[in-house]
Amino acid sequence: MTDIPSQQVGDLTITAISDGYLAGSLDLLSNIAPADASHMQEKAGVKDHAAIHISCYLVRGGGRTILIDAGGGGFKQWGGRLTANLALAGVQPSGIDTILLTHAHPDHVGGLVSASGEAAFPNAELVAHHREIAFWQDDGNLSRASGRARGNFFLARQAFDGYRDRLRTFDAGEVLPGVTAMPLPGHTVGHTGYRLDSCDRNLLVWGDVVHFPQIQVPRPDVSIAFDQDSHLAAATRSRLLDLVNSERLLIAGMHLGELGFAHIERADGSYRVIYAQLT
Repeated sequence: MTDIPSQQVGDLTITAISDGYLAGSLDLLSNIAPADASHMQEKAGVKDHAAIHISCYLVRGGGRTILIDAGGGGFKQWGGRLTANLALAGVQPSGIDTILLTHAHPDHVGGLVSASGEAAFPNAELVAHHREIAFWQDDGNLSRASGRARGNFFLARQAFDGYRDRLRTFDAGEVLPGVTAMPLPGHTVGHTGYRLDSCDRNLLVWGDVVHFPQIQVPRPDVSIAFDQDSHLAAATRSRLLDLVNSERLLIAGMHLGELGFAHIERADGSYRVIYAQLT
């Protein structure tokens, strides 16, 4: 992309930083046949039906440089382009003062640490919902995890340990001036969105409410195998789509696509994604 997608929200500049892609599969989706899902992707003009784009969001303003999520860092060949694309936006890892986590799946925390386990953002405070941290640190949850999923626990713990002296948890409410946490449970137990408010403008970073936006926005009942509680995730998604549509909220999402920002509009009895113009 020649232009890095950005939006101005009052005094805040929010930039979508691509971390690259992860290889997904429409077979991961529930409540929809893969052929129907593929048809929806085709109709929407999506070229690679199974690819899932990974975005992180850079927030600058008020004397702060904040990063929301840190991408996959190349874990399982997922993403890994965050640092290079931050540099294109004029930011070095040492310049990030706060990292807000939506949740601790590998494609969100893999970029937090180097291959040697050191913090990739040496001056940043790591901020996350206390239930999210507790889930991944719980040995009972680890023991019940399948072989493949156990690696996700080890990666999350490594990420938390890299910031152990700079780790802050919250329950709800304002986590930074003008940044309010919005619990969005279902995808994970502590999955959290962040609402940014400045000068009567606002934006919601909704994390992983969708992975395939052209499918799950018009069909919020469709969940993905990555959801810890698929029924709760679907209920959260339906509720949130109603909210962002009624409030005309500008949204950002980690798997919304390379354009990074959108509005949700209702048409013909279902919702659709309307991507925002670059500013």
